[in-house]
Amino acid sequence: LSSLESMQPTCLQSKLIIIIFILILDTECILEPLSLPESPGGVDAVESSPYVPCIFCKECYVLAEQNQLLKHMIIEHKLVIADVKLVADFRSYILYWKRRFAEQPVTDFCSVIRTNSKAPLEEQDNYFLLCDVLPEDRLLREQLQQKRLREILEQQQQERYDTSFHSMCMFCDQEFTGNRSVLLNHMAREHAFNIGLPDNIVNCYEFLAVLQGKLDNLQCLYCEKVFRDKNTLKDHMRKKQHRRINAKNKEYDKFYIINYLEFGKSWEEVQSEDDRELLDNLEEDWSDWEEHPVCAVCLFCEQQADTTEKLYLHMQKSHGFHFPKIKSEHGLNFYQQVKLVNFIRREIHHCRCYNCQEKFESKGGLISHMEETKHIAFLPARSTWDQPQYYFPTYENDILLCTLSDSEDAKAEDQSEEVPVVGEDISSLKALKQSSVLNQLLWKENKSQEKF
Repeated sequence: LSSLESMQPTCLQSKLIIIIFILILDTECILEPLSLPESPGGVDAVESSPYVPCIFCKECYVLAEQNQLLKHMIIEHKLVIADVKLVADFRSYILYWKRRFAEQPVTDFCSVIRTNSKAPLEEQDNYFLLCDVLPEDRLLREQLQQKRLREILEQQQQERYDTSFHSMCMFCDQEFTGNRSVLLNHMAREHAFNIGLPDNIVNCYEFLAVLQGKLDNLQCLYCEKVFRDKNTLKDHMRKKQHRRINAKNKEYDKFYIINYLEFGKSWEEVQSEDDRELLDNLEEDWSDWEEHPVCAVCLFCEQQADTTEKLYLHMQKSHGFHFPKIKSEHGLNFYQQVKLVNFIRREIHHCRCYNCQEKFESKGGLISHMEETKHIAFLPARSTWDQPQYYFPTYENDILLCTLSDSEDAKAEDQSEEVPVVGEDISSLKALKQSSVLNQLLWKENKSQEKF
């Protein structure tokens, strides 16, 4: 450092340039931190490869030949995996259990099935069944299913809004660019070839490639028969109305969103479900419902009651305010009762007597004044409280407003009960016609017409 300090600035810069140049030439120089792989045993390398390892040994098979791997594990290791078709990601499933079996014995996870149980001991075999009865296995399958569903939905979303789509029609060689829906709608409209709504399809490029490959191999898309030339194939598909795909061909299931929605169910199983059970479940039994009583609050204090009768009785005995009597004397209908309640609520809230308009510092002082002067029992002039502004509640949760009844309706009901209805005597129709009130109405109508 002392030697560097004694150098001139230009000399120091030259030294730094030389040091940097040496570092650049030194290819073994570590300029960034390193990290060890987090997954032991090189699992990442196996996951990125197209091979699937055996759970117990070092044998590996191509993913497309998973049946060979299953056969190997049954014969060599006596392991049976149930419902393999319901495993969304076979490679991840195998890698998971390979790690778990290395940690614990197989019998901790699998059911043991003994074959030839009546044979001698040396002829008996124990097979191990790995299935979703084990909670850990079922959870793994569901997680893999959810992961695949997320990936499929992301892929579908990307395809729905993709504008870089480019492909040719399989029937007329017309070229289409933009969105996939343009081509699919064209084939459905012009060639009566409908493979479904564009929004229900995923991995459209691969789907079209599979269909194009079948046509290139002179194979019918529906009955899958092979023909000698292209013209014969076209005539066959047109005459037999085979311009459609075979819905029972499982090869196409992976191109439709519906096959990813429910764990372990194909589109046929989803559509065959009886929805009436869901509708029946909507009619639930409410017999055990316990409704909490809703209480209305007194106009003048904090007292609450679960019925209007109890509340009216309290206001009459404690405050001298007889609400039913006031309603009857003034002939208040429902809307006038609403205005009156909101008016009283607002005046009490402002600690102001609604008769003499005297204002108090506290609500207790106001109530004492109104009870002593009997101002509480009488209403002010109707023009004071019968105003449109009191249609709006003073308190938004005022239950008393919901329990008010219309006195006019009650009167109408009483009157309808008191008026008897007597049926006409139809024993003599001639006499009935002569005495009917309709004769008078007809006579008046004819009289008025004669004037004109």
